[in-house]
Amino acid sequence: MVGQILWRGMLAGIVAGFLSAGFAFVAGEPSVDRAIAFEGAVAQAAGEPEEPEIVSRAVQRSIGLVTASVVFGAGLGGLFALAFALANGRVGALDPRAVAALLALAGFLSIALIPGLKYPPNPPAIGQPETIGARTALYFTMVFSSVLAMIVASMLRAPLARRFGAWPGGLICAGLALAAVAVMAFALPAVNEVPDNFPADLLWRFRLASFGAQLTLWTVLALVFGALAAPLAELDFSRARRDLKTAPSLGR
Repeated sequence: MVGQILWRGMLAGIVAGFLSAGFAFVAGEPSVDRAIAFEGAVAQAAGEPEEPEIVSRAVQRSIGLVTASVVFGAGLGGLFALAFALANGRVGALDPRAVAALLALAGFLSIALIPGLKYPPNPPAIGQPETIGARTALYFTMVFSSVLAMIVASMLRAPLARRFGAWPGGLICAGLALAAVAVMAFALPAVNEVPDNFPADLLWRFRLASFGAQLTLWTVLALVFGALAAPLAELDFSRARRDLKTAPSLGR
């Protein structure tokens, strides 16, 4: 059963990655081109030599973008399927589509949106090369903290629901998760390496496109995986019903 869920998750991730790449190409690549042009103009004005282009922009924005998105989507889909296998049946009487939607929402919030609000994505020409290691470590620390807060909140949902009721317990869990994430966000140092003369509209468009690509990825992943996983639940139900019919009665 896990193998069937796993390949469905990877297939859903491939579809989601491909559509996410399409969104990024339409909405994000123009901003990347403008940022690269800005970076080149700044370097030329400073008299710096032009850096050699290892991979052409034509390859980066076409085959490279699709390949990276599809590979990432396949890996994410596999992890999503494993998380679904653990969560299904443990979050109430929800069908696979609803479970997939909740998992995707939690993933988007904890992996993309919340860490991105603290350390938003930046286009080329922003960020110093010597700080890339520190910036990467800070970003993944925020991701880890956000995911951990989401997991702990989900584990507390059941006992809090039994004590306070379903809705109050759920609200308390959400509040605890948000409070933990807020504390971590304030504790981690801020990073602001945006040049003073960098166009604000370009930065805004790039970040919107980045969040839009992530939203597309998680939304398509939830919809496709939910549709693919639903027949498995129906099959399990049919098997259980057949086993009950063929099982010997207690009186025999």
